[in-house]
Amino acid sequence: MAAGERVVVVGAGVAGLTTAVVLAEAGVSVHVIAEEVPGVTSLAAGAMWGPYLVEPKDKVDQWGQRSLEIFRRLAEDPATGVRLTSGIEASRTAETAPDWATTLPGFRPCEPAELPGGFTSGYRFTVPLIDMPSYLDYLLRRFRDAGGVVEQRHLASLSDAGSASAIVNCAGLGAKDLLPDPDLRPIRGQHVVVTNPGLTEFFSEDTGLSPDLLCFYPHGDTVVLGGTAIDGEDDLASDDTAAASILARCIEVEPRLATARVLEHRIGARPTRATVRVDPERREDDTLVVHNYGHGGAGVTLSWGCGEAVHRLLAGK
Repeated sequence: MAAGERVVVVGAGVAGLTTAVVLAEAGVSVHVIAEEVPGVTSLAAGAMWGPYLVEPKDKVDQWGQRSLEIFRRLAEDPATGVRLTSGIEASRTAETAPDWATTLPGFRPCEPAELPGGFTSGYRFTVPLIDMPSYLDYLLRRFRDAGGVVEQRHLASLSDAGSASAIVNCAGLGAKDLLPDPDLRPIRGQHVVVTNPGLTEFFSEDTGLSPDLLCFYPHGDTVVLGGTAIDGEDDLASDDTAAASILARCIEVEPRLATARVLEHRIGARPTRATVRVDPERREDDTLVVHNYGHGGAGVTLSWGCGEAVHRLLAGK
């Protein structure tokens, strides 16, 4: 892919905007087309760096580590919405810490006194927390500063993207119908955003495959409380019953949250498939399409690594 050639990126979630930034800053003329700018599901993310039930492990590890390097640099600038934050991931059973956690700064097993009631194991580490509304605004500014163009409209097919040297498919769950991809399915997630009663550390429970998650991520004046993971659900309407359960679970671990005022609910549908798809495809009309979707709950975690992988594929490397 030569500098100056026009590339269309479909989708303006964290995958699409990050990929667009990577390409535009490499000198590519990039045109983002998306129905939602920024993407609703990315706006609803918590978000903490950490691989979350995604495969293939070898590539996920590479993409995730590259993203971690970049998020650490971004955390030096408060305007990005990225901060390095300490906290605890805990379990109600004696779970072994995942490989990715053991390499993080400040990693150590928790003392029993550090754990909330009902938890039997846990570990501390320092990790990037990303305030998604601020971060997506930052990506949009950075993309436009690099000369990128954003067009908000619905695409019925990739052919609707218009003339381009290549198309990058970062459509998330939209790829299910756009391609189509029958292997792609939604996993509904809901977070509750509240005023911050003084929390400075995150907390996350290792809930495995449970649809009921427990986490809270402080972002200055607000805290994002989670969550849910309802497999097969793509309804983005607020669920008051689920929200009440989220609040109750989080208050049980952190009683100070009982005084917090609810500001909003954020709902998204994680685009999930057996493996993340980052690969090239030559269409019948000879257009090169590079796919970058199916990240499930790890879209933020893998965003920079996958964006750079797309750039290499477009460059024929």
